[in-house]
Amino acid sequence: PPSGISGARPLLPAFVSRSPSHTPPGFDCIVVGGGHAGADAALAAARLGCATLLVTSNMDHVGQLSCNPAVGGLAKGHMVRELDALGGMMGLWADEAAIQFRMLNAAKGPAVRAPRAQVDRERYRAAVQRDIFAHPKLEVRQDMVSALLVEEGRVAGVRTALGQEFKAKTVCLTSGTFLNGMLHLGENAFPGGRLGDEPAAALSESLRARGLRLRRFMTCTPPRVLAGSIDFSALEEQPGDPLPQGFSFRGPGVALPQLSCYLTWTTPATHAIISAALSRSPMYNGAIPGPGPRYCPSIEDKIARFPEKDRHQIFVEPEGLNAPLWYVNNIPTGLPLDVQQAVLNSVSGLERAVISRPGYAIEYDAADPTQLTPGLESKILPGLWLAGQVNGTSGYEEAAAQGLIAGVNMTRALRGKAPLVLGRESAHIGVMIDDLVTKGSDEPYRMFTSRSEHRLLLREGNADLRLTPLGREIGLVDDVHWQLFCAKKDALDSLLHELHARRLSPDAATRERFAELNESPPNKNQALAELLRRPGFDCAKLAVFWPEILEFPEAVRVEAETTLRYEGYLARQRELAAKSAYLEAVELPLDLDYAAVAGLTSEAVQRLSSIRPRTLGQAGRMQGITPAALACLNIHLRKIRGGVRG
Repeated sequence: PPSGISGARPLLPAFVSRSPSHTPPGFDCIVVGGGHAGADAALAAARLGCATLLVTSNMDHVGQLSCNPAVGGLAKGHMVRELDALGGMMGLWADEAAIQFRMLNAAKGPAVRAPRAQVDRERYRAAVQRDIFAHPKLEVRQDMVSALLVEEGRVAGVRTALGQEFKAKTVCLTSGTFLNGMLHLGENAFPGGRLGDEPAAALSESLRARGLRLRRFMTCTPPRVLAGSIDFSALEEQPGDPLPQGFSFRGPGVALPQLSCYLTWTTPATHAIISAALSRSPMYNGAIPGPGPRYCPSIEDKIARFPEKDRHQIFVEPEGLNAPLWYVNNIPTGLPLDVQQAVLNSVSGLERAVISRPGYAIEYDAADPTQLTPGLESKILPGLWLAGQVNGTSGYEEAAAQGLIAGVNMTRALRGKAPLVLGRESAHIGVMIDDLVTKGSDEPYRMFTSRSEHRLLLREGNADLRLTPLGREIGLVDDVHWQLFCAKKDALDSLLHELHARRLSPDAATRERFAELNESPPNKNQALAELLRRPGFDCAKLAVFWPEILEFPEAVRVEAETTLRYEGYLARQRELAAKSAYLEAVELPLDLDYAAVAGLTSEAVQRLSSIRPRTLGQAGRMQGITPAALACLNIHLRKIRGGVRG
């Protein structure tokens, strides 16, 4: 297909580009930054027909997995599936490079099951670069953006450190940790967007000069060690799933050989070493004032905050099929190199481990996301979108999800269309973006399924049923993808119909088969669908009575089981979502004078005037906005509109 997203694709040599060699007079869209947000944003805009420019400080690092070479996890895997359902790219790239795939929480309920893949770092980056550099609507330039160009109050392009000016009607900033980035390794501090890359210091000042509020965040990364220096015999092996299913609903699946990861633990000696060196950590000696990620804290944070814990897990993970380095997960740190080495050597299996690349802390500027619309466009500077870590999030998946939404909405703005806004009841991506633009975050934001009030509706396995029709509508789902989706949907509808139509009678043969299954037989005619509502009863057991059921694809059988087993709960969740839909349907005027709303407190007026929520529902999720304040808003709207139902 023209969009080049379905089926296996051979890796191209790095940096083979079909972009024109001359400088065009202008672009429709400019994306600043070639990380996960930038990659999905740029390709979305290009695939939707816009002349797109991607400006990155280092073309070699487009698609770089800067920290852990893994994709997915709790809630994150849900978002990768949602991206794929909409026509995004991360799921395809992750499947192509996956060297260990696991379904987390497989024994738990469907709302919290989550796919995760360890990936080959170089293969993942090569896959991203192949698709980025090969797209005819996408041009890539290596340069550092230093300022935004603004004309008549709107973004008009970018200026670079090399003195180039590129014009465009829309710009998406996906700068990650590069805005005024500063790296810390113990007592040493030096500028950088990540180890080995220069920061974007001038761009921070340009954004502040245009009125954007920035704050200081920080994060850490763990050390990497030589594979030959690890004693794997002392580690606990963690193999992947025997039949890896992959992320993508429409891709060829996981094809690479699957490797094991390994588990070990910190020791009392580890904790003693870290406790004695806390004064040398930039997070504890005052060198880094900004908050770090609560849900991925540094190892020194864990030791200091949880002194009652005797040990902490450490995951030792491969960086590739034949990579010389292994990633030591769960111990991100900013401690000095000599302390990092002592810490690792105090752990079973890592006594002789050699650090080839040290862990480090990085502090950087992040924008306040409450300055954005629900479509991720700046309220202060029209024509500017922000996506990814620059909005205060953490993680590749959160970044890619924002990038796709921003890329789509840039193209929709150019064509005079309303922005794509995913509701909280339709996608985890929608929950994340709504949280960001409504509540903001005073620390790096990480998505969890627990943040979603409708999480049983937002399962990883039904992301395509929820979102692929929308992806088709906006233009990212090509014909091949759509045909695959329709085939699955038809198969699911057919299976559910058969399960309701086929019935068992309580005759002698039926009772005998139930006895063989150690199940109690029905005492009256019963549809096969009713049997799937029994605990522990699945399609494999039903095959005793209807062997043809195994001819349906496994994903279809699992979705049918979930639909029937949780039918009552799902109906209740849909009911609650429908009730909240009323508040989401009541729009608030962008120019509403909140000071004129009778009954609002001064705090409510200040918060509402600052964020300017899109709907009553969004207003109700804001901090400090009470049900009483919502009632005041509703009454005010009825007065000015002549009758809004309460």
